[in-house]
Amino acid sequence: MNEAPRDAARRTPLYLEVAADLRAAITAGEYDTGARLPAEDELARRYAVSRGTVRQALAALRTDGLITSRRGTRRVVLGGHREDGAVAELRSFTRWARSLGEEPGGRTVAVDRAAADPEEAGQLRIEPGAVVYRVRRLRTLSGAPVMVERTTYPEAVGALVAAMPLDTVSYSEELASHGVLFTDAHHTIDLVPADPDDAELLGCRAGEALLRERRRSTDPAGAPVEWSQDRYLPGTVAFTVHSTAASALGRRLRP
Repeated sequence: MNEAPRDAARRTPLYLEVAADLRAAITAGEYDTGARLPAEDELARRYAVSRGTVRQALAALRTDGLITSRRGTRRVVLGGHREDGAVAELRSFTRWARSLGEEPGGRTVAVDRAAADPEEAGQLRIEPGAVVYRVRRLRTLSGAPVMVERTTYPEAVGALVAAMPLDTVSYSEELASHGVLFTDAHHTIDLVPADPDDAELLGCRAGEALLRERRRSTDPAGAPVEWSQDRYLPGTVAFTVHSTAASALGRRLRP
């Protein structure tokens, strides 16, 4: 692979090609569980790319739960089909629904270009008043309303989202095709009363308690790419935490 020059029309980011090659090697058993991947500079020479491209590729493998997430050390292979750890924590609503055999869906209610308020500015590490995109979506499982998603994106990411069709099922999957990765997230879970918009979209009473997940996601460089507040109908999902060397947050349907 040669990082420069590149075909400007190439749709697949170079780091995804590197990640795909390494993923195939791990799956084929070229790197056993517990083995260390080559150092970043060695991988950069092997693929004729920059170390930044290698770091993005490794971040993608970390998101898939294939390697450890410690930076500054040679990554350790966790296995070819791991579904806990970071991948469980960061799994999108769409991936989570599909893993349960449910059909994810929903519709975009509003996409607004606006000035960041103090909370959004703090979470996205931008100046108050900077341009952001606020997106409100109703998410469904097999056609049934489950959650109202309110997400604020920084301008560069939000502009990509605003250009997507209103019936796009997974923003994260589409953004990945543009080179925007969600590799780390911080979650806060609490209860909030349903506001009139929640009540209309979810078919519940205004004031009824909803389970809220607040989430800030960052890219491989640690820059925030979204600030989201997801509100779930009571009795639909439960979140679980499993404490290990790498903590994991999971989500499951309520019986």
